[in-house]
Amino acid sequence: MNLNTIIFRNLKKNIRNYYLYVFALIFSVGLYFSFVTLQYDPSMDEAKGTVKGAAALGAASVLLVAIVAVFLLYANTIFIKRRSKEIGLFQLIGLTKGRIFRILTAENLILYFGSMVIGIAAGFAASRLILMILFKILGVDELAALRFSPEALTQTVIVFALIYVLIMIMNYLFIVRQSILSLFRVVSTAQQRVSKMSLLEILLGVLGIALILGGYYVSSELFGGRFTEMGDLMWAMIFILASVIIGTYLFYKGSVSFIFNAIRKSKNGYLSIGEVLSLSSIMFRMKSNAMLLTVITTVSALAIGLLSLSYISYYSAETSAKNSVPHDFSFADEQVKEDFISELDSHLIAYEVIHRQPITAEMDASKLMSNSTFADETIATPVLSETMVGGIELEPGEAVFMGYDDSLSSFMTIANTGEFNLIGRNGTEIHQKLIGIKKEAVLSYFYGGLSPTVIVDETVYQQLHQDMNPELQTDDRANYYGVQLKDRSQVKEAHQIYKEMDLGVPSFSQYDFELNQRNNMGMIMFIVGFLGLTFLITSGCILYFKQMDESEEERPNYTILRKLGFTESNLMRGIRFKQLFNFGIPLIVGLCHSYFAVKSGWFLFGTELMAPMLIVMGLYTVLYSIFGILSVNYYKRVIKSSL
Repeated sequence: MNLNTIIFRNLKKNIRNYYLYVFALIFSVGLYFSFVTLQYDPSMDEAKGTVKGAAALGAASVLLVAIVAVFLLYANTIFIKRRSKEIGLFQLIGLTKGRIFRILTAENLILYFGSMVIGIAAGFAASRLILMILFKILGVDELAALRFSPEALTQTVIVFALIYVLIMIMNYLFIVRQSILSLFRVVSTAQQRVSKMSLLEILLGVLGIALILGGYYVSSELFGGRFTEMGDLMWAMIFILASVIIGTYLFYKGSVSFIFNAIRKSKNGYLSIGEVLSLSSIMFRMKSNAMLLTVITTVSALAIGLLSLSYISYYSAETSAKNSVPHDFSFADEQVKEDFISELDSHLIAYEVIHRQPITAEMDASKLMSNSTFADETIATPVLSETMVGGIELEPGEAVFMGYDDSLSSFMTIANTGEFNLIGRNGTEIHQKLIGIKKEAVLSYFYGGLSPTVIVDETVYQQLHQDMNPELQTDDRANYYGVQLKDRSQVKEAHQIYKEMDLGVPSFSQYDFELNQRNNMGMIMFIVGFLGLTFLITSGCILYFKQMDESEEERPNYTILRKLGFTESNLMRGIRFKQLFNFGIPLIVGLCHSYFAVKSGWFLFGTELMAPMLIVMGLYTVLYSIFGILSVNYYKRVIKSSL
């Protein structure tokens, strides 16, 4: 038997163990090739110039390489350990370590570069679809054509060839450093088992849970007014990051075993076969995988959190635009407004003009903001009469706050009802009673986006107008003109007229705000989604490979249990619970981390929290669960063949 025969027989024998590795490799190559293709596509010029997409795509491609490289190196570590006995047998029959290395190199060469060719072909076929998705997200009116990029091909081949070289170096070092005896013990020593928990491990487990909960609590208070200085805010963020990551590691190192051990003790040692296969197995194995699971959980939480925040911003673009510019167009100068509406008239576009005259006044709202950072300060805020805002009727002395959105409420906590004072020029105080708060904006952010707009009775408005402080008034904020189109189908046409006139600040277009936010956050969402999907596939594959290892190691146990009379369905019930914990615990912990991270500062990105966040988390959970199902099916094959 010559060397070539050995290579092909080994490749054929091991191909069933490599199928998911091959899939992940094809997926990674295809994803990277299609991603790099975007950088060199001529139709991307508009997106690159608008949102600095070239720099964003370049940085993302580096991160993509890092994720893929770590995954492939780790996967290779698992598979080389699984073949340790085979390598030991080769040495026993007289093959030198150098010759064994050449056999493995040849096998990997066929497998790796064969998968790479398929991956490039798949990436090329999918590149047009990916480009169409990106253009749809960004709202770019450009035809997504199928173009092959030689530059992208060269870059992909170089990157994955370097990763292959690193894999070969890793294999060579593994073969050289292992003795024949150690090769036969690699698999059996790969997992750490413990017979019982020490007091230190129990304390570490409790500490892990406490650190995670502490990080969650501080994150919930991050923008609640407790941390007012930039230095305090920075240290709070560092504490959150450190406590959650360290707590996650200790959670896997001791907390999981501590919890399951408590459950086992509560049953007084009477465990069913399902509980033995699930609870006991996880107790003894999760500790040795603590670092791996911490990395997977942390990066999963980061990916889910970033994708949720970017989708929140994209999802809330329309609402955010209305909060910033309450009408389709807004102007502070009457002549500019007249020039614009004359153009609308010439294009037969029907509209309505809303005129408001805000007064800037100081407000003492200490009684309304007793729990806020601004409780001891007076606030300069715009004031409008009820006659300028439709749908509001007030009695003298009554007031309503408008434009108090989620972003403003996160920095300025105001009670829904209470008393406050408006301060005139000579320090005179006009006592007012707050009877309600509304999120709806009535002035554009140009007139005071850092405070709510106060709506008062007409008599109070006139009194304040006579006693207003001239130092607080500015000519460019004395008038607000809102232009609202009557036919929503003409918004794009009117916006095009607005852009061509180049009216500049302080004139604003609501549609322009919405478009800019969708473009900026759309690119970020696309890149984060791309990287998140890559990490999801790679981390799912890593957990699946670990389960493959465990199933092969536990095969003799299944053989004994089958001989004792336990059926396949008896064993599979415990296996399903085991995989539910193996895949479910990192997923749930990662989702919790991302939820508290997003909840602490989501209002800085948009106006909607639950819907976009649940969509992202739901999609991630469904895709992640696929690997758990594949793992259960692999165990089923192992149990079937164990007897």
